[in-house]
Amino acid sequence: MTVIRKIRPEEIPLLDDFLYEAIFIPEGVLPPPRSIILNDDLQVYVKGFGTEPDDRCLVAECDGKVVGAVWVRVMDDYGHIDDSTPSLAISLYEDYRGKGIGTSLLKDMIGLLDEEGYERVSLSVQKANPALRLYLRCGFEIIEDRGEELLMVRRLK
Repeated sequence: MTVIRKIRPEEIPLLDDFLYEAIFIPEGVLPPPRSIILNDDLQVYVKGFGTEPDDRCLVAECDGKVVGAVWVRVMDDYGHIDDSTPSLAISLYEDYRGKGIGTSLLKDMIGLLDEEGYERVSLSVQKANPALRLYLRCGFEIIEDRGEELLMVRRLK
């Protein structure tokens, strides 16, 4: 059984794991070293998480283990569109993908942001990433084609 819940303060360091898991690795390409998450363009997703007013995170817990996370913050990242729209990141450990857990996480985060009065949420995804289908199913719209990546927005109001 999977439980979707808010992240606990002591679990915030897990976001480093999920940030690495969120990196899309095309078929046949070697994964980058884990140290890649220390790059400034990736640290924006996790550094000081929980200290900014728009930081929100939900986790998926299976059998007492956190196996996935979806988190948002207003940040200057690949999915940035303005300073009032949070950008979204989501990932699961590989063994838990394809089981509907990501869909539950994403839908619950959309509901949370809607309840809290946000107008929209954004993200960036590589066109080859299978998660693109999930985002489209959950109401995200493509607002910019950046070559290999798409900038997407989900309106909440």
